[in-house]
Amino acid sequence: MLRLINITRRLGDFALRDLNLEVSDGEYYVLLGRSGSGKTQLLELIAGLEHPDSGKIFLDDTDITRQRIQDRKVGIVFQDYAVFPHMTVFGNIAYPLKTRKEDKKSIAEKVEEAAAAMNISHILERGTEKLSGGELQRVALARTLITSPRLLLLDEPLSSLDTSLKDDLKKLLRKLNKEGQTIIHVTHDYGDAISLAKKVGVIHNGTIIQEGSVNEVFNNPSNRFVARYAGVRNFFRVKMLHENGLLTGVTANNVKFSLNGVSPGNDSLLIIKSDSIVLSDEVPLDKDLNAIKGKIDEIIPSEFGLEVTINAGDLFYVNIPASAMGKLSLIEEKEIWMSFPRESVIVLNGVS
Repeated sequence: MLRLINITRRLGDFALRDLNLEVSDGEYYVLLGRSGSGKTQLLELIAGLEHPDSGKIFLDDTDITRQRIQDRKVGIVFQDYAVFPHMTVFGNIAYPLKTRKEDKKSIAEKVEEAAAAMNISHILERGTEKLSGGELQRVALARTLITSPRLLLLDEPLSSLDTSLKDDLKKLLRKLNKEGQTIIHVTHDYGDAISLAKKVGVIHNGTIIQEGSVNEVFNNPSNRFVARYAGVRNFFRVKMLHENGLLTGVTANNVKFSLNGVSPGNDSLLIIKSDSIVLSDEVPLDKDLNAIKGKIDEIIPSEFGLEVTINAGDLFYVNIPASAMGKLSLIEEKEIWMSFPRESVIVLNGVS
């Protein structure tokens, strides 16, 4: 297990602050954050490229806070691959073993095994200058894995790959993890977290602001920042009232939401996922649903069909399958009803 306890590291005007993190053996932990959030700095501290100003780092109950990088059982793969251009693929993969002065037979066997695992045995004698991005990433992975690290650190490993190469590498990473490799993967890409993580953390301004399983984090975001990462576009700042025995959130434009639960305060932030909203020509009859009438402002193609923007005083963004457009005769300026259950409205603590 990896444990970071109260880690602080200042770099100019930026700082990782009182950061705590636990990654269990065999876990695939994805750390999600924007550029400049502290993702890479955290990896460098774990790898031993940098040392914290304060706090402790433990791996398997051993304090590695000040341990040299070569003495840690940690491997890191950088975003730019960092392969040696003057060496063949074989030479790149073998390099860590040669620095340890292992014998040639052992090195050859281990290189063959690592290359086979990465499906690059056929390019061992090639130079690296003409390799594709996917091939370079596999070479970098093989070179790191040949040292049998307890912990594999990945810095934006998929960012420069096209979709088909991404899918291939994701499959490879999932296989490594299933075979027991513990992985910490930092990225800005929400899709990477969804498709790979067993556990996800969201880092912002040097602090992990939420972590848990993918479902826990993205179905129950703790604040607006995390919700935006989950692809949520419907945010409503409301005053919380009790009307007719029901908890009601009211926006400044007098759009009302019926809610479940107890009011957390006078002002709150509500979020509604775009695919939780159903459109209809007639007012919904189910009294347990929120029903709001609005006018279609815009219809644009989206990843999953169509995104319909509806003006009901506040703007709502609704995802629907393309097939629904014809059934509802959706056109701009048309009036339409939106409905969604109370439990689909997430009330965030505070108004962050």
